[in-house]
Amino acid sequence: MFYLRLARSYRVPDLGRWLLTALTAAVVSAFLLRSLGRALSDPTSGADALVRLLWCLPPLAAVAWFAAVAARSVPARRPERIAGLTAAGAGSRRIRALIAGEVALACTLGSVLTLLLFLVLRNDIAGPSLAPDLGMGVPLPAAAPVTLLALVPVTAGIAAGCSVPVAETLPGGRTHGRTGFGPLRIAVPIGLVVIGAALELIALRPGAPADGRPIHLPAGLGTTSTAALGGWAAGALGLALLTGPLLAWTGRLLAVGRPTPLRLLAGRGLTAQARRLGPPLAVLTLVVAMVLTTVRYWIGTPDSADALPAVEACLVLGCAAAAVIARLAEVRTDRREVTEALLRLGTSPRLLFGAVALRTLAVGTTLLLTGGATAALAAAGLR
Repeated sequence: MFYLRLARSYRVPDLGRWLLTALTAAVVSAFLLRSLGRALSDPTSGADALVRLLWCLPPLAAVAWFAAVAARSVPARRPERIAGLTAAGAGSRRIRALIAGEVALACTLGSVLTLLLFLVLRNDIAGPSLAPDLGMGVPLPAAAPVTLLALVPVTAGIAAGCSVPVAETLPGGRTHGRTGFGPLRIAVPIGLVVIGAALELIALRPGAPADGRPIHLPAGLGTTSTAALGGWAAGALGLALLTGPLLAWTGRLLAVGRPTPLRLLAGRGLTAQARRLGPPLAVLTLVVAMVLTTVRYWIGTPDSADALPAVEACLVLGCAAAAVIARLAEVRTDRREVTEALLRLGTSPRLLFGAVALRTLAVGTTLLLTGGATAALAAAGLR
């Protein structure tokens, strides 16, 4: 309890992160309980029940991703909390356990609220349209909802605990690591992009024989060939892995030659933070590209839209955006000392603002390139 008292000094950003985690967990729990209700209403459709459970994996992974990124930013944004816990005798493992427990507690609260709403609606309150989703009229096994809902806090808690490096949980022990990318880290995504583009060309070449085993896509997206789907998957993964190196190369390009102070600050800052900004920005770009491609297909194909994938896409997109915001807040906290030192040396605030604007423009251009290529590959596979 003493450690919890030291750790509970929430501020507005901490409270917002906690409430957002609880909200996302509540939505994922609603998806899980809906699949359970459908399985209870139609116990003979075993394959459909499995498909509905698989549909819950993307939002569950999105919640775990957001929990991991948000938990990683806690030691950087709240060093006084970590210092107090360390002074009280908490080691690095206990600190990681406290951060993971905090995330799991928020997810548990959201899951419990969803379960209570589910039980209330099953008590002959919901209308006929919701009856199949709730499994009304069928006895509810007590272990089934508890087991399903335990997945949310357990998954998010494990992801949060594993995401906090031990070196970053101790005051003065923060390590920034390397800022570059090795040859293997660059060669693998480039190879994936080349393989993906080749598979797409094979699937779309004129006079290509029809695929004997077309793949039926979910969310009302019709069918596609194996080569097209494999090409998009390989290309999208390669472009996502290339986001970090592209950001670093863009930063070096800004500072090439004899740069002005504006270009030098923007380029060096982008190069230094490329490894940390790359993963969350890559995930957000991939999700946005998939959402835009799906919406484009739904618009071109009337009566093919599905409400459930749209809600899940909004949840995944929100988690990805929240993860990017958490990582940006972490980066801003890390650069606070550098910014204060530059201001003490007489640097104009206008110059610092211009460097941030130029860095943002460079990042946006890079993401537009990778996201546009990902969306183009997806759109070509859906034709």
